[in-house]
Amino acid sequence: MTPDSAPMPQTAVTTPSLHPADRRLFVLDTNVLMHDPTALFRFKEHDIHLPMMVLEELDRAKKGVSEVARNVRQVSHLLDDLIAGASKDEIDRGLPLPGPVNQLGEPSSGRLYFQIRPTRLSPPATLPGNTPDNDILGMALTLQQDHPRRQVTLVSKDINLRIKAAILGIHAEDYYNDQALDDVNLLYGGTHNLPTSFWDSHGKEMESWKDSGRTFYRVQGPDIANWHPNQGLFQAETDAAFIVRQLRGMEAVIEILRDHTTPNHAVWGITARNREQNFALNLLLDPEIDFVSLLGAAGTGKTLLALAAGLAQVLDAKRYREIIMTRVTVPVGEDIGFLPGTEEEKMTPWMGALMDNLEVLAPQEGGEWGRAATADLLSSKIKIRSLNFMRGRTFQNKYLIIDEAQNLTSKQMKTLITRAGPGTKVICLGNIAQIDTPYLSETTSGLTYVVDRFKDWPHGGHVTLRRGERSRLAEFASDRL
Repeated sequence: MTPDSAPMPQTAVTTPSLHPADRRLFVLDTNVLMHDPTALFRFKEHDIHLPMMVLEELDRAKKGVSEVARNVRQVSHLLDDLIAGASKDEIDRGLPLPGPVNQLGEPSSGRLYFQIRPTRLSPPATLPGNTPDNDILGMALTLQQDHPRRQVTLVSKDINLRIKAAILGIHAEDYYNDQALDDVNLLYGGTHNLPTSFWDSHGKEMESWKDSGRTFYRVQGPDIANWHPNQGLFQAETDAAFIVRQLRGMEAVIEILRDHTTPNHAVWGITARNREQNFALNLLLDPEIDFVSLLGAAGTGKTLLALAAGLAQVLDAKRYREIIMTRVTVPVGEDIGFLPGTEEEKMTPWMGALMDNLEVLAPQEGGEWGRAATADLLSSKIKIRSLNFMRGRTFQNKYLIIDEAQNLTSKQMKTLITRAGPGTKVICLGNIAQIDTPYLSETTSGLTYVVDRFKDWPHGGHVTLRRGERSRLAEFASDRL
């Protein structure tokens, strides 16, 4: 359930303006504005009420360089623009919120109201103390009494506040406008199982040709309308695998996939152990694909495949100058305190996944001296960087790996991906089932956001890795624990 059955983005409205009595009145919690500064404009024709306590909390959170502090400052600027030039009477009557125009040519936006008098109703004694949450609840109770014919809804990202609101008889909802998808099960998986009758229904006017050792087919049919660029195609009952190269309506050009499951086509000694890994290696090694996202649980091989493909293209093909790896520093347990050293030394403890996979990729022959020389070579081509210092940078001819991307917001993801300069490839790795950041969920994660936004781009690719290949112990634990 969503405000206005979810706060809606600013798209064209096809219904006439609502009667004032039919407009819902939304009371926004502070965390909604901290999370999305543009939330003020996401409620179509309905009215918004800001308690004074929300303004106080915004004022206390405006200092700093964190994303939350930047969002708060943006909210303050938006409120300042809305209130500029308005008289006291105009503020009391509500400030019009800019929005789209409906089919009748009338403004479809609602109004913004501020708390201008103390609340007459307080939460019951069962909610002890004078907390900001209780002040907001008291404001919602007062609005319910003042507007008995209107639905008053408290919108908050705080689950406990929504629970307390429900106990007091206040209608409360989460803020869903930041969701990339309504249901995570709808997330694009990157592969498609062709039905057994596919070639009978789509192969009547099929063309085939070879170019530079690659085999292509041009197929036509109704199923192609549901395909995406660089999507992996397979038939479960056969070993045939393809990748979509071109799409044009009901016509598509597909290419036979390079088989990396055999030692002859190994990538830095790594062979694909399942169908999804084979699709992933094809995307990672394709110079025409600038963005690749890999989703999967622990042990599915995301980091290993990304590193193997990166080393093959940096050291062998000389396609990129170096590999840059970064991740969000969210601990599993308690913080161990400050770490000494340079940026790279501080980030090293967070890059255990990198070190573990380099042990697998580094050649074992050559004795101790040979292994040390290989380690030095790899360390010179793999740089570890912190997310904190990414703003303003431009990476040229780099192979950028963003690990643990499920803990990034959509705004942070945009900041990182836009760092890519000419000749740079960006790889996003993560598991949306392991989100450690507050106010992020599977549907609001930045990783989910980019997978959904890049699925129709001809130079992007995605694969969801489903099978664990770490060990039988890890696979059993992942399934049963």
